[in-house]
Amino acid sequence: MNDLISVVDWSRWQFALTAMYHWLFVPLTLGISVIVGIMETIYYRKRTARWLAITKFWMMLFGINFAVGVATGIILEFEFGTNWSNYSWFVGDIFGAPLAIEGLLAFFMESTFIAVMFFGWKKVSPGFHLAATWLTAIGASISALWILIANAWMQYPVGMAFDPAQMRNVMDNFWEVVLSPVAIHKFFHAVLSGWVLAGVFVIGVSCWFILRKRSVEMAVSSIKVGGWVALAGILGTLWTGDGSAVDVAKVQPMKLAAMEGLYNGGRDQGIIAFGILNPSKTPQNDEAEFLFSVKIPYGLSVLATHDIHGFVPGINDLVNGIAIDENGDTVKVDSYAERIEIGKRSHDALRAYDSAAALGNTAAMDSAKTVLMDNYKYFGYGYLESPYEAVPPVALTFYSFHIMVIFGGYLLVFIALILLLVYKYPALLNKKWILWLGMITIPIVWVCSEAGWITAEVGRQPWIIEGLMPTRAAISDISAGTVQTTFWLFAIVFTALLAAEIGIMLRAIDKGSKTDYENAKD
Repeated sequence: MNDLISVVDWSRWQFALTAMYHWLFVPLTLGISVIVGIMETIYYRKRTARWLAITKFWMMLFGINFAVGVATGIILEFEFGTNWSNYSWFVGDIFGAPLAIEGLLAFFMESTFIAVMFFGWKKVSPGFHLAATWLTAIGASISALWILIANAWMQYPVGMAFDPAQMRNVMDNFWEVVLSPVAIHKFFHAVLSGWVLAGVFVIGVSCWFILRKRSVEMAVSSIKVGGWVALAGILGTLWTGDGSAVDVAKVQPMKLAAMEGLYNGGRDQGIIAFGILNPSKTPQNDEAEFLFSVKIPYGLSVLATHDIHGFVPGINDLVNGIAIDENGDTVKVDSYAERIEIGKRSHDALRAYDSAAALGNTAAMDSAKTVLMDNYKYFGYGYLESPYEAVPPVALTFYSFHIMVIFGGYLLVFIALILLLVYKYPALLNKKWILWLGMITIPIVWVCSEAGWITAEVGRQPWIIEGLMPTRAAISDISAGTVQTTFWLFAIVFTALLAAEIGIMLRAIDKGSKTDYENAKD
């Protein structure tokens, strides 16, 4: 058992390591491809050598980031087979479909047109080249769409049916999977947050140019494009974040409770603006939830239910079977202890079905199948021994969520300030504190992005598929030592890739603007 737990923990850490490194590159790819498309559109209309130089400069940085992102993304997908083979077997028919579409459609689309972007400047017409640039950007977003559809299904499994004969789930409604509200909100939230990150990246790099008094005109023009993309992104992210919060309240209420450190819910719930959790607090004791906190009155009720008086269940409420229905009313549902009992009943029925099938006893198979399907909705809980195993890591979820929210608020103010300065008070852009603020905001936006991803993934633990399969049931039959070895190997390789990308980008930033933009003649 200890070895099993060790394998689960190390497999989770390895996947988290890969995902977090991969997510360093994905949002920049999603956002900067759009920025490059806008810049090339401006060049196409103006046909000036300077806008061509601006486009090529940012396109070069896009290409560097894209290449490293592909490398980490491929490894991430392979880990489903190497580390999570039980998961892949159990839901491969469903989870594999979006990934297959992503590989066949989006990835090949990106690969085809990105070649035209970088090598087709003198080989195709300006109009065709512009189309290739935009199709690359669209392809990147389509790629994200199908991956996020797969991830959203893990958060909210729909469009499926369990087939006891195959001992696995099969897809029975493709469009229910694709058009899940969780998938739609997750896609737009992730893509638009990528616009924010890329816009801030462009602003920050441009601030460095101005600070060094190098390619100032290019920097100002880039800030304008990056600033508007970032503003559109942050406003869209706030809007989709609201929709995602409502989705979480409906389909993952335990995640929402952990995000707010809420153990005992109620109506008129305030939202924590800032707080320090009590490290001694657990669902089983009566200690205070926070050592210190500042609340916004009614904020959580509004966020979760769009009603200032809406009821929001806490961790203890959910464990004990108190929830809210579609009308926002408080209702009694199955407690987690009851769900575990029902889940174990479904496991027993599945074993009985398998035994009857081996004997060719059709009547016994039908009887067992009836019991199985009547109890299948809590199949995943049958793997748990205690109701509190279904409570995610509260501290990590809480702090990640609030870092995301606080930094997101800062980014909104920062982007609005930069746009105000560049259009109304351009002389203030020469102030060193403004320029340093722009550069410092680059790591801040990345921390915000990573914090959002941590919230989404840690907040649904212990489930790899919400309510259906915990991580302990999803792993491959491998040793803990094997996973430890590959974890440290990946850590070294990914860190080297990140260091290489940063080094290449810094050299490209230092060299590219001088050689391309300042020498451009209109």
